[in-house]
Amino acid sequence: MTESGGKAVKMDYDVAVIGAGAAGIAAARKLTDAGRSVVILEASNRVGGRAWTIELSGMPLDMGCGWLHSAERNPLVAIGREARFTIERGATAWQNQWRNLGFSPDERAAAAAAWDALENRLRTNPPESDRASDALEPDGKWNAYCQSLSGYLNGAPLERLSVADFLAYDNAATDANWRVHEGYGSLIGAAVPDVTLRLSTPVRRVALIREGVRLETDRGPLTASAAIVTVSTNVLARGTIAFDPQADDHLHAAGQLPLGLADKLFMELHGNHGLEPETHLLGDPRNDETGSYYIRPLGRPVVEGFFGGKGAVVIEQAGLLDAFSFALDQLSSLIGNNIRRHLRPLAASSWCHTDWVRGSYSHALPGHAGARTILAQPIGDRLFFAGEATHQSDFSTAHGAWESGLRAAGQVLSGLKS
Repeated sequence: MTESGGKAVKMDYDVAVIGAGAAGIAAARKLTDAGRSVVILEASNRVGGRAWTIELSGMPLDMGCGWLHSAERNPLVAIGREARFTIERGATAWQNQWRNLGFSPDERAAAAAAWDALENRLRTNPPESDRASDALEPDGKWNAYCQSLSGYLNGAPLERLSVADFLAYDNAATDANWRVHEGYGSLIGAAVPDVTLRLSTPVRRVALIREGVRLETDRGPLTASAAIVTVSTNVLARGTIAFDPQADDHLHAAGQLPLGLADKLFMELHGNHGLEPETHLLGDPRNDETGSYYIRPLGRPVVEGFFGGKGAVVIEQAGLLDAFSFALDQLSSLIGNNIRRHLRPLAASSWCHTDWVRGSYSHALPGHAGARTILAQPIGDRLFFAGEATHQSDFSTAHGAWESGLRAAGQVLSGLKS
């Protein structure tokens, strides 16, 4: 209820949350705990956003985020445990190479040293351009390896990466990476509070009105005293939602924080394949488009192929058949052709082509690390922004998105009290 010209004007809701990903869900929980009426408007037909678990062949498969990064301080660990999800602790196999196939211990040590040297140059002598690739060793033997790591970490090649932005994340992150047995997407989806949830309801326009905010959706208009926008930067930058001119700086900032790309290919194992659980193979350390293959995660009969940056772009452009063929070629070149009879395609993501997302996780373009601060700023006391791209250090993660939702909800509550 707000006042307009001395008369009380009733809004449909206290707060409208646009997007039912981790940020939107976290914001809605905090607002409902504070006794506010909330509606969540989600353009797609499911909750979770880039956290998405599907079940195939009796296995929960995380098509998006799958790791509880910086787990010892990740708030979703406690959320999951409270909801009786099984949190799987322990070391990961990402840095290992099963049976040293195609990547000897000496080569792994040399490649790791090249990455460490690159990071050291970024810290001690960052290029004036703020472009991470400018710190690569000229014609370095392991430059392709470094590019592949950037693809996995940032969803983008080093040429498109701000040094300052990369270091902000790296300085805050820890090496603790845990998993959710039932699926990270399942955990986040289960955290939706008891609010009005409207799926398949794209928001087309957000307009500031005297009494609050008016939202035009494919299912009709609604009003709220305030709104929290949690959609991806690619959706914002593409103009999918129309805003008033007051949001122009935010939309420009979103354009400087594009979503990189990371995709997964799942292949089911059957028969006497001989592969050990919780192992890993890097397809080709000298190819910046290589896949990274996690073998039998949590003991399941599956190989999870992970492609980032240039590699993810290539497989999305190639199409599913060629993408799986590429993965099988890489695996058979290391393990032997016999492995082909034990692997069959099971599922694949395609985040660049996923409506209402259009990518994986954000990175700042060179010279634009400050865009995160701009995007996180509220517009008056009625329009607020959240999502992983608004986090100053834990961007690109589900827990960063979650924390941004809590931050935005706190701003809303402060504004509604004033």
